[in-house]
Amino acid sequence: MRLSEKRSNMLHGILLIALFSCAAFYIGDFPFFKKLSVSPLIIGIVLGMLYANSLRNRLPETWVPGILFSSKQLLRLGIILYGFRLTFQNIIDVGGPAILVDVLVVLTTIMGGVYVGKLLKMDKEVALLTSVGSGICGAAAILGAEATIKTKPYKTAVAVSTVVIFGTISMFLYPILYRNGIIAFTPDQMGIYTGATLHEVAHVVGAGNAMGKEISDVAVIVKMIRVMLLVPALLFISLSVVKRGKTASGEGKTQIAIPWFAIGFLMVIGFNSLGLLPLVVIDFINQVDTFLLTMAMTALGAETSIEKFKKAGAKPFVLALILYGWLLGGSYVLIKYVLPGWV
Repeated sequence: MRLSEKRSNMLHGILLIALFSCAAFYIGDFPFFKKLSVSPLIIGIVLGMLYANSLRNRLPETWVPGILFSSKQLLRLGIILYGFRLTFQNIIDVGGPAILVDVLVVLTTIMGGVYVGKLLKMDKEVALLTSVGSGICGAAAILGAEATIKTKPYKTAVAVSTVVIFGTISMFLYPILYRNGIIAFTPDQMGIYTGATLHEVAHVVGAGNAMGKEISDVAVIVKMIRVMLLVPALLFISLSVVKRGKTASGEGKTQIAIPWFAIGFLMVIGFNSLGLLPLVVIDFINQVDTFLLTMAMTALGAETSIEKFKKAGAKPFVLALILYGWLLGGSYVLIKYVLPGWV
């Protein structure tokens, strides 16, 4: 096959995923989904999975490279551009207490999740992805970890589905618990609690807005600091892969595979902290970035069939439920009793 023909076939696959992603944005604008704060990323992976379980076998296999390109290269670019949503000034704004809570939540959730995954005797990659998604920032963190360990797409889709379920529950549960005094926090404490424990950025925004601007502003900043912790987490994951002596695909490893996209993500945050670009440009970049990440999620969904979900079994959801219990209860105790002098 000639090079020009290969490129044409790849373009067909990319355009297919782009079309599904446009549909995800269109559906996401429906009032019902806006009210639920459902992001295009989540809708995209659902559309991809619908395609995988219906029309997937009817389209040319030559389009597959374009789908894989969307799930890998476009994914890495999307994570790098995600840095335009953050600045280092965000860290200064919330101070040491929130940073300390974020670090403790991320460390205990990821390490605890991996350990519980071993006890459950579940797939190591799925356990890691589920733990990273629960501990850091939902789907975006799972995508970053997937790009680092290079696991199979269906494992990523399983992990994403767990954080979507429990994150959505929290988005509605937190305002109810707070308004009824069941969570006895000050507005600042509730903001830290929300930002440090909810899965997706969209979940934090949805729950925060339901509880008031004072809580929402703190929650979003705390959440964004948690997103920054994705970089050291990915570096640690890469080092762990080397220590095991192989990647998820079984290929031998002799040196650390530095996730350069994570370094690029950190560099973009640094550049964005300088305030050189006008807000209108940053808003445009963020919209493009959301589209790229939606394409990546859609492509991952397109590689995920119902049979693969059955193969994963119920254990990932059991693990996600355990981690959810920790995020709800453990973080409450941490903020309310362990660090009263800080927060």
